Amino acid sequence: ALIFADGILMAGSMEALIQHLVPTDEYNPDKTYVFAFLLSSRLFIRPHDLISEVCQVCILQQNLSEDELRKEKLGKFGPNIIQLLSEWADMFPYDFRDERMMKKLKEITQRILAIYPELRPDVTNITHSLVKKLNELQNYEEELARWNSEATLRSNTQEVPTTDIMEVCPSPLELAQQLTHIELDRLSHIGPEEFVQAFSKEANTKETTYNDMKKTSNLEAYVHWFNRLSYFVTTEICSHLKKKNRVRIIEYFVDVAKECINMGNFNSLMAIIAGMNMTWVSRLKKTWSKVNRAKFEILEHQMDPTSNFGIYRSCLKAAMWRSEGAEAGSKEEKIIIPFFSLFVKDLYFLNEGCSNKLPNGDINFEKFWQLAKQISDFITWQQAECPFPKNDKVISYLLTSPVFSESTLALASFECEAPEKSFEKEKHKQLKASASV
Repeated sequence: ALIFADGILMAGSMEALIQHLVPTDEYNPDKTYVFAFLLSSRLFIRPHDLISEVCQVCILQQNLSEDELRKEKLGKFGPNIIQLLSEWADMFPYDFRDERMMKKLKEITQRILAIYPELRPDVTNITHSLVKKLNELQNYEEELARWNSEATLRSNTQEVPTTDIMEVCPSPLELAQQLTHIELDRLSHIGPEEFVQAFSKEANTKETTYNDMKKTSNLEAYVHWFNRLSYFVTTEICSHLKKKNRVRIIEYFVDVAKECINMGNFNSLMAIIAGMNMTWVSRLKKTWSKVNRAKFEILEHQMDPTSNFGIYRSCLKAAMWRSEGAEAGSKEEKIIIPFFSLFVKDLYFLNEGCSNKLPNGDINFEKFWQLAKQISDFITWQQAECPFPKNDKVISYLLTSPVFSESTLALASFECEAPEKSFEKEKHKQLKASASV
């Protein structure tokens, strides 16, 4: 029921793949298979249903429903199934936010402990590790909610910026370091399964409960951060009525972006470039005429979208080699923060470009391997620790200072440099009319 090519699993029915996941006395699934299957099987079966299927296979294979079960008969099955559950909890802890998952985990482990009491420390470790990770996630989500509500409050009460980023953080290097703190924090809380869940087609049935909904909130929060940073850059530039101050702040952000490249922080780099390329900044011709364009053009070249972002991909590859070759103590060289939207887009096209099932109805496991490979790279990047000192004042400013809406940005931009083209004059007229209303 499983199809292999050169020793690599290529396809199989869901039943056969689940069978291949479940250990026995003599067989233990390879860790790479466990990850690939648990990651992508959710395109077909929900985790709480999968763990129930795993239980059923165990009960049938090992005759666990018998009244008297002896360890001698089961052999290494006990330690092997505990190892599988440990790997599941370690790789996909967010699955266990669902109480049905926790209930099943308790059921299986209690049944195993009745036969293998010596495995209690291993089971305790699984539970403790899960509780720790899920508490961390809850704390992170609460912190995000606090930052968001403070940002909303400030944007509702503060009409005009009272300071700017250069007063709060005069050093471009330090700002790049604080951006890297935020990026790594957001990056580290994305569950690998969120990428696959983002692609899964949600069945809107009456039976669908909150627990069954697609969980992609950490992924979405990270995309929201990119958008905020872009608008933050644009707001900071358009807030200055004096041309020399706008020139100063554009050149400051160019230096920040350059430091981001040196750190391997490609996501902040791209957000800064996107902010400076927004219409309301790019139209400021008199301002740009005074800017050192050469430095900015070098940055734009790094993120040139031609050839499917070929130059960026070469830079990313070089950063990966640097990270792999870095000494154990060199935390700075370990940092890789990818241009996240492009990473998600690559996964999206891989998902759309390859069929989930073969013509005979078997699951296309070759696709599962490809998804697992790309997401494994991402998991490696998530492990990086931020080695730079943290500046809470700067981080608070980045996360909560008000950013202008599209219409406010347009008005601010026209205040900086009056509209010249007829469509700009018309737009300005409309905006002033709606603002006065």
